Amino acid sequence: MTNSVGKGWASGLISTIKDPKNHIISSKDAVVIHDKYPKARHHYLVLPKADIPDIFHLNLSHLPLLEELHLLAQNVIEVKSFQLDDFKIGFHAQPSMQRLHLHVISKDFVSDCLKTKKHWVSFNTELFLQYQEAYARLKTDACIKRLTKEQIQELTASALECNQCEFEAKNMPDLKRHLLEHWAQRQ
Repeated sequence: MTNSVGKGWASGLISTIKDPKNHIISSKDAVVIHDKYPKARHHYLVLPKADIPDIFHLNLSHLPLLEELHLLAQNVIEVKSFQLDDFKIGFHAQPSMQRLHLHVISKDFVSDCLKTKKHWVSFNTELFLQYQEAYARLKTDACIKRLTKEQIQELTASALECNQCEFEAKNMPDLKRHLLEHWAQRQ
């Protein structure tokens, strides 16, 4: 399947992980970096050093690697002195970047880089595959299957529902204002 996004942009993660200056934490098998376009106040990516294009190329032999990625995700939260419950850890079910990567993202979603409905639904619908679900699917089915075109269309058309309360926004600026109110209440 060909990606319509420019090859340079889609493969940007590969060049980023090659420079050790970008590593927050690393192990023998993986590295943690800052997301260059964070969709929340805290947004990290955990990438394997092995060249695995995406979640659809995983098989049973990758279960230990997934465990390592998850351990590093938990470690970056701990190193940064945050609480695990304040983060989502998972994969995009419709990846746009080459190289498997696990998102570690704070649930506040306060960011200038959160601009479009596509950004929101990619983290706050089933387009975001929680780590535990991805691991379970791989263990049970020996692979992770793609969503159907219909499923993707339905999820992309989802309402802009707040991830912290029952508020439904009419547009992204409305949702972003609402998320800032949640953030201000926590301060």
